[in-house]
Amino acid sequence: MRNIVLIGFMGTGKSTVGKRLAQSLAWDFVDTDCVIGEVTSLSVTEIFRRHGETRFRSEERIVVARLSQQGQIVIATGGGTVVDSRNLEALSQNGIIINLHASMEAILSRIGHKNDRPLLKGTREAIEKLWTERQVCYAQADFTVDTSQKNIDEVVSEILARLGRMTDNNEFTRVSES
Repeated sequence: MRNIVLIGFMGTGKSTVGKRLAQSLAWDFVDTDCVIGEVTSLSVTEIFRRHGETRFRSEERIVVARLSQQGQIVIATGGGTVVDSRNLEALSQNGIIINLHASMEAILSRIGHKNDRPLLKGTREAIEKLWTERQVCYAQADFTVDTSQKNIDEVVSEILARLGRMTDNNEFTRVSES
């Protein structure tokens, strides 16, 4: 069975939606940033601070390659994971890629002034620039769900409905109500 891979900018709901989606399908959930933290024994922020983005992206490629070989898992990726086309290619080989999109206003209200996001250390303009630059990468997804005005259950229901229309079997059947 294929994986479900959630991509998108930080604050779009990948981890939150991913957990609920996995629960609905009775699948495992994996957050790539958490796996990187477990493997390195460092938080994402610490990796960036001590070793820089290049080291983080290297660890990320290794984790993505490993997860891509598994099946029947919901994977929440980091916001920059698919900027590296090798990651997108690996994830696409055994997964359906879903872009969770949100407006800049929704993202800013969700992430607030969190200090645990290394690439958000700038002004609103810098964040908007990064968001805009990444849209071309996120557009490579099999489909996009806008999470700006939806709650978690609405997003999960939309994903399951769209997955059901994409496949002609019961690969993505909900096993429990959220």
